Amino acid sequence: MSDQMNIDPQVYKLYDEFCHSNMSRRDFLARAATLSVIGSVSATAMAQALLPNYAFAQEVNPKDERIVSEYVTYDSPGGNSGKIKGLLVRPAGKGPFPAVLVVHENRGLNPYIEDVARRLAVAGFIALAPDALSAVGGYPGDDEEGKVMQAKLDQNKIQTDMQNGAYYLKNYSLSNSKLGAVGFCFGGGVVNELAVAMGSDLQAAVPFYGKAPKSEEVKKIKAKMLIHYAEKDDFFNSLKDAYEAALKKNNIDYKMYSYDGTQHGFHNYSTPRYNKEAASLAWERTIEFFKKTLS
Repeated sequence: MSDQMNIDPQVYKLYDEFCHSNMSRRDFLARAATLSVIGSVSATAMAQALLPNYAFAQEVNPKDERIVSEYVTYDSPGGNSGKIKGLLVRPAGKGPFPAVLVVHENRGLNPYIEDVARRLAVAGFIALAPDALSAVGGYPGDDEEGKVMQAKLDQNKIQTDMQNGAYYLKNYSLSNSKLGAVGFCFGGGVVNELAVAMGSDLQAAVPFYGKAPKSEEVKKIKAKMLIHYAEKDDFFNSLKDAYEAALKKNNIDYKMYSYDGTQHGFHNYSTPRYNKEAASLAWERTIEFFKKTLS
């Protein structure tokens, strides 16, 4: 989806608050209606345009003959329910394949994240995208409801559920046992924490605009890191300098990029926050990085 209108910065800021809080869609649109913006398009229309449209969120058809996909359930002791469902996608062929865990945003396994998993499979990786909402019935088909459901779960147990998924994937029969992880927003923070918790069991980590780990924990990272930031993302960027300083101090193998003119969520092509040029570059770097570190 391309940026079809110029979204006022006030509306972007309000949308980020909506995404990362318990604000309802109704309240989001009501607050947008009170904003004064320049131009012929109202703030309400801008706000409505930012809501995800998953008709755009597909680059790889689920029936693409280059891949094999299925939903699997794995054991997750210590997690929110003991069992987690996820989408497992691999290249068509005998394998073994390098493996990549895909961690969703703060709303469950939506169509965008499923498509990310398929894109990885087309690129030659076996990908697992777990659904943290498995504990409460799974992604409900609506991001707003998914956000509310995920907020009610024990966040530490979600981390456990994702880590259990990482080991499930690493030990999967068609995996070459080399493991990477990529995550977006909430999922980016999860990936940073996986890098801390898993040590040498995780070879490569790619957080997109995710919460940084505590500086004193960074020394535990053994994975190679590729870290993507949006230029206009005040909260996550406020943690960026301290994170980079800790990475340097502890001699962690990392690369960190910030993409000019981008908003938080710029890789997600279901909303006008999507920046095609930056998203394509970040994804090319991600695939190249995984091929180099996991093959």
